[in-house]
Amino acid sequence: MFVLPCLKCPRLTFPPSRVPWTRLFALRHTMTSETASIVAKSIALVGAGPSGVAAAKYLLAEKAFDKIVLFEQRSRSGGIWNYTADQTAEDLFTIPQINPRSRNKDELWIGNPPYDVARNSNGSGSPHKDISFVSPMYEKLETNIPRGLMGFQDLDWPEDSQLFPTHQTVLQYIDDYGKDIQHLVEYRTQVVNAEPTSNSPHSSWRVRVRHLETSEEQESNFDALIVANGHFIVPFIPDIRDIRDWNTKHAGRIHHSKYYRRPEDYKGLKTIVVGNSASGADISAQVAAHCATPLIWSSKSVSLFSATHSSGKAPRREVPPIKRFIPEKRGVEFEDGTIESNIDAIIFATGYFYSLPFLENVKPALITDGSHVSHTYQHVFFAPQPTLSFLALNQRVIPFPIAEAQASVVARVYSGRLSLPPLAEMQKWEQDTVAEVGNGRNFHLLPFPKDGNYLNAMSQWALSASPRKGLDNEGKGKVPPIWGEWEFWCRENFPAIRRAFGEFGERRHQIKSIGEVGFSFEKSKKEKALIEGEVI
Repeated sequence: MFVLPCLKCPRLTFPPSRVPWTRLFALRHTMTSETASIVAKSIALVGAGPSGVAAAKYLLAEKAFDKIVLFEQRSRSGGIWNYTADQTAEDLFTIPQINPRSRNKDELWIGNPPYDVARNSNGSGSPHKDISFVSPMYEKLETNIPRGLMGFQDLDWPEDSQLFPTHQTVLQYIDDYGKDIQHLVEYRTQVVNAEPTSNSPHSSWRVRVRHLETSEEQESNFDALIVANGHFIVPFIPDIRDIRDWNTKHAGRIHHSKYYRRPEDYKGLKTIVVGNSASGADISAQVAAHCATPLIWSSKSVSLFSATHSSGKAPRREVPPIKRFIPEKRGVEFEDGTIESNIDAIIFATGYFYSLPFLENVKPALITDGSHVSHTYQHVFFAPQPTLSFLALNQRVIPFPIAEAQASVVARVYSGRLSLPPLAEMQKWEQDTVAEVGNGRNFHLLPFPKDGNYLNAMSQWALSASPRKGLDNEGKGKVPPIWGEWEFWCRENFPAIRRAFGEFGERRHQIKSIGEVGFSFEKSKKEKALIEGEVI
């Protein structure tokens, strides 16, 4: 058995089926003198959401960089966890929305004129004026992931926070996590363009930013660029037959989940929710309690989240995808031939494009159809010029610890303690991944247990770096998360845990632990051992 340590439970191991991907380890073992070594002294980071903040901490821990700048267009850290209650539209939204290529988003100034803006320790503005960008957070959003699995490894959640935290709790948690990197952040600063300064694989990057308070632009060169701006910016709405005509005749009735805020807004309205992801399941469950019944829930297949986000006594009628819109009836026809007329509202919970408008000049193109980011190695490094990297592109994952594991590798690569394989091997990794899962939306998906295996593989890669005198942990540097038995158990069972949590109704807000909803790791472990004929 290949044994990986669990940092929280050192005595635990997990079975060979959950050992990290052998393909990654095979590549690591071939890293010889032929590999590319990068030594950067200046780093630009884009985005002070959870991934960007994590990256800043791992970069600082390397004690190797003369300059680290974290650019954030908002007035505070937290990224999309900043709830924008009254912003339910933006000019980049069209119906249908089928083009992943967008421009940089325009800010919205809230309050008085933009002069006399004060900043406190976390960068948030004074009441005089604040900058806002639309966030997909909605009023009653609670996480899908229990807090013990979701968080950063070196910061506990507040003891009084519920098992599946609210978005307000998560935002404060990110703020607390990032308190020690605030000196690196330039708030209200939008990256409008970034491109390599040469064709070299080790090229530096020319980064142009716009200071939103003054609209002045500024260019600087950095040895490496890390992009952590997320992938919940450009909504996707499919081009279904006659949707344009329907929207013209009945403007304002088609929305995307990005702009959904409160279920009460749909009181008494005949409503269709399209999409069966976590947001589609949660929003349809919320709206079903207020809209004309039953809510109509359209999807291609049975939702994995229908059980975790029950609508309770409020009925949801599940129907196939929409085949066509019928403008004259304010209706739609579904693929099974049924027709619904006099529709008041349609919410498309159909996901987002990957979109990188400030990297449009990078060649070969990073974005083609918007389904994924092309030319990446291990979902992180831009293989042709790996001084550009990305964090948290993956979906169906636990994002905070994944970002930590990725950041631990990126920081060590850019400090020169880890090397990357030759370009041909990095390209082969992408080709093999395409052969396995396709060259579309599945590319960055890591459904369980791939996500845990990937996290451990990245962290073990980081920990294989040569020790350096002066770094913490006997020269190893900041130690990334490694999942053990508990984490794999919790990850596998959290849909059932989430369902049990939801069944408590309003009482769920008082639930702090997994045990309170009837789940026990130790009990499950013993039951599994008995089934397998072992004795513990």
